[in-house]
Amino acid sequence: MPSQTRIAHVHALASADAEAQRELERIDELVERATRSWQVERSKFVSPLVWSVAVDKAKAMADVKVVALGGHPNAERRIVVCGREESLIGVDESSTDEECGIVAMHVKGNFMFDKASHPDFLGAILGTGIERWNIGDILVGGEDGATVICLESIAEHLSSALVQVRTVPVTTRRVPWDEIRIPELRTKDVKSVEASLRVDAIASAGFGCSRSKASDAVKDGSVKVNWQVVKKPSVLVEEGATISFSGKGRLKVELIEETAKGKFVVQMKRFY
Repeated sequence: MPSQTRIAHVHALASADAEAQRELERIDELVERATRSWQVERSKFVSPLVWSVAVDKAKAMADVKVVALGGHPNAERRIVVCGREESLIGVDESSTDEECGIVAMHVKGNFMFDKASHPDFLGAILGTGIERWNIGDILVGGEDGATVICLESIAEHLSSALVQVRTVPVTTRRVPWDEIRIPELRTKDVKSVEASLRVDAIASAGFGCSRSKASDAVKDGSVKVNWQVVKKPSVLVEEGATISFSGKGRLKVELIEETAKGKFVVQMKRFY
């Protein structure tokens, strides 16, 4: 029987938007080229939907290794590294060596009186002429600034071009991986009995908010299922799905069991 993760990825792939489909096709081409040439190939930074499907697809391929690297274990945006097994010995999800194509940049400034958020840092970076696909996760560190995971090829540019975020002057430099501070990921197990598996019902239970608030969030595009925006509260959620809610974190639907009375016991893990 296929795993629930694989089922979730199959459905995610089927519902992927046009851009995600194009990215997956590019990664397929990279895998084919790497297999044929015995060279290691790397993608740009892609969304969780794309890299998770790419890694899952590779499990059925012989002699091919596909690893998604984002600089830390809980990274959302990652590059996909692919090649023959022999070419990627020792490379796994924890690999952060520059040879894998990614580096960490510390953006340092005094944000005590002008706090900057993730969109502020991203906006300042893109304002230097960098395209989004060069940038992985941005780990905001409070008053001290942020750490930006990026492609090694743009590190020098960021060092010289990123000099201000909001009104705050900043300095940007490459730092060793052991110096970056990874925000602690908190989790909470949630169990709920629901009359339906509608996304607004599951989001309401998992994120601890009212059904109407969850429904409104879905309608305004603040909720994603398997990293795809859903706009209809009536969309049904399946076991293995990941639900993210802007500003509230994300949920993993770990188990769904139907009761004798036709209701659903849903076990979830919430990540903050």
